[in-house]
Amino acid sequence: MGLLNYTTSISTEKTVNEIQSALAKAGARAVLHEYDGFGHVAALSFRIQTQFGEIAFRLPANIEAVKRILKKQALTGKIPRRYADDIDQATRTAWRILKDWLLAQSALIETGMATVEQVFLPYAQNASGLTLYEALIEKKFAGLALPAPKDSKVVRLQEAGA
Repeated sequence: MGLLNYTTSISTEKTVNEIQSALAKAGARAVLHEYDGFGHVAALSFRIQTQFGEIAFRLPANIEAVKRILKKQALTGKIPRRYADDIDQATRTAWRILKDWLLAQSALIETGMATVEQVFLPYAQNASGLTLYEALIEKKFAGLALPAPKDSKVVRLQEAGA
């Protein structure tokens, strides 16, 4: 089975607009489109009022990661070869995946199963503009890693789509 949304023909612009509408419905007070050097939307930054005040979040689209998995799946016969090096398809696919993820997170928030802070926490930005995830990477997740239990084996999950 191929990557979610790999066959989409829906334009990136339409998907980004759908995401922006979903963010507004979820309470976003501002949405900023960030572009790469080629005029393509690379990330959306947004602000939402929370119980702790207004928080900024940054939701990037990792197009290169999607392009790599599409190429891998095309070369292994999981999807048609025409998707192997199609950057436009990778871009459309990445944004559709983000839209689907965002709608699922919005449903969790709407039903009270989770808060805005819970679902978007890795994407919360600090005063330097780094997301929480990026800040943790810089510190190598210091303070979060648990010691391995004695007599345990390390199990690594395979790369997604492998």
